[in-house]
Amino acid sequence: MGFFSKKLGIDLGTANTLVFVQGKGVVINEPSVVAVSLPENRVVAVGDEAKVMIGKTPDAIVAYRPMKDGVIADYRVTEAMLRYFISKALGKWSFFKPEVLVSVPAGVTSTERRAVVEAAMKAGAKAAYVMKEPILAAIGAGIPIHEPIGHIVVDIGGGTTDAAVISLGGIVAASSYKCAGNKIDQAIVDYVKKNFNLSIGDRTAEEIKIKIGSAILVEDEMTYTIKGRDLVTGLPRTAEIATNEVVRAIDSQLKDMTKVVKDVLNETPPELASDIIDNGIVLTGGSSLLRNLDELMFRATGVKARVAEEALFCVAKGTGMALAHLGTYKKSIIAKG
Repeated sequence: MGFFSKKLGIDLGTANTLVFVQGKGVVINEPSVVAVSLPENRVVAVGDEAKVMIGKTPDAIVAYRPMKDGVIADYRVTEAMLRYFISKALGKWSFFKPEVLVSVPAGVTSTERRAVVEAAMKAGAKAAYVMKEPILAAIGAGIPIHEPIGHIVVDIGGGTTDAAVISLGGIVAASSYKCAGNKIDQAIVDYVKKNFNLSIGDRTAEEIKIKIGSAILVEDEMTYTIKGRDLVTGLPRTAEIATNEVVRAIDSQLKDMTKVVKDVLNETPPELASDIIDNGIVLTGGSSLLRNLDELMFRATGVKARVAEEALFCVAKGTGMALAHLGTYKKSIIAKG
């Protein structure tokens, strides 16, 4: 094993990839984006550098996201992305091969899990493990998962909403739906197109969501000045959008997200259901930061909900804790190496 065996935890997300290094915490939080130059099929940029290029590249360079709905859509590019993040996280120690633990959505198939493990091995890992996201999110949120008590974790990222009831270190009931942050952004793009006759990009939509979005109608609305292209004249134009319009724009996506939670609650054994009423729903993941989402979950399910501390980092922190106690979590780990 040796002193130099580094351990890395990777939260390989649809929207962002986070890397946790033992002893340092989360050292990388960058978009899961890769820019590829088409003629020679070469990776030109990854992460932050590549995201800046989205929607602004010349024809020869394409910026795309190799992860779709939480799973690997483009194997070769994912491998290149992992290699970049691994070597960046290791810095000057990059000639030592690290042990890597990667998070995967609860609903992935065994083929998809193997793809993740193989990509990590090819990207330079000495050993690679995968663990299910809801378990990692729960560990990172500080939930005592090994107790015989039911807890429900809802991890809402860019590509998927994963809800799981966890007890005795395992998943008792889980449901995953391919509706999360990215679909919300898309709904905002569509709404602005339809109601303002303006064409905006995903990045602007994401900013509207973050700056003024909410999961329920509010009395004190905020406004955002949209700068986009007028669909009639083709020229740039600005318009104002207010919070409650955003709430209406994303209504059906929010319904889908609450339905995932209801589905899981429907499958939960009665003994654990009573625990869940006591403990409430814990929300993790970047998209759980949408204003008032906890209140929406409470209204939809009747169970109180709270957003975990550092919600965006829960899965990444969970990978770090699991790496520190690999033995304890052997049950819930798929290994290779």
